[in-house]
Amino acid sequence: MKQLGLPISLDSKMLLSNFSVKQNQALLTFIDTLFSQNGSSVMFVYGDRSSGKTHLLQGCIFKALEQNLKAVYIDIKQALPSDFLNTLSDYDWVCVDNIDQLSVIQQQELFDLYNQIKHTNTKLIVSAPLMPGELTLLTDLKTRLSLAVVYRLEQPDDQEKIVLIQRKMQDKNLEIDDKIYAYLFKVFSRDLSVVLSAIDQLDRESLRQKSPISIPFVKKVLKI
Repeated sequence: MKQLGLPISLDSKMLLSNFSVKQNQALLTFIDTLFSQNGSSVMFVYGDRSSGKTHLLQGCIFKALEQNLKAVYIDIKQALPSDFLNTLSDYDWVCVDNIDQLSVIQQQELFDLYNQIKHTNTKLIVSAPLMPGELTLLTDLKTRLSLAVVYRLEQPDDQEKIVLIQRKMQDKNLEIDDKIYAYLFKVFSRDLSVVLSAIDQLDRESLRQKSPISIPFVKKVLKI
């Protein structure tokens, strides 16, 4: 799904209903209250790589769209039109991912948007890998974001990671023994995105070599 003519695709699997990290339940409860709350609200979420920031933001957008609200997801890593961020104050939900990548001009635009939505019903959610005070941003913008509701996203544990991977493998009609995932977390990487990339590599090599994905096969392909 694409939106507003932007070169940004939404992933239909990134829903709030399957954002299942137990440690983040308080955050999900707060988001639920935002959908029944009048007035503007600004929330800042941060966390390590693979903690689910994009999943959370896109999940908010899907829920807003289901309720026929005007909503937009923006990834600052993607190219955006100039003078864009400060034109969104009539949206009900605006989710801006990776704000640590904002250019100086975009920082000013986001600052302007923050000020514009004070007396609206807009919900603005932004994400970054670090807390507001630790980002390299314009002082005024950093000050505003420090006043937002700030949540840290906790990493899923290994079992939750396996559940997430299984869902992705089901989408690909690919069955892999859970022992492979556990082995990869133990000896290869605990980073979910790194493990997913490794599984894609294993899948390609398995098809090419016509060999099942076993632990010996994993050791050979990944040179563990």
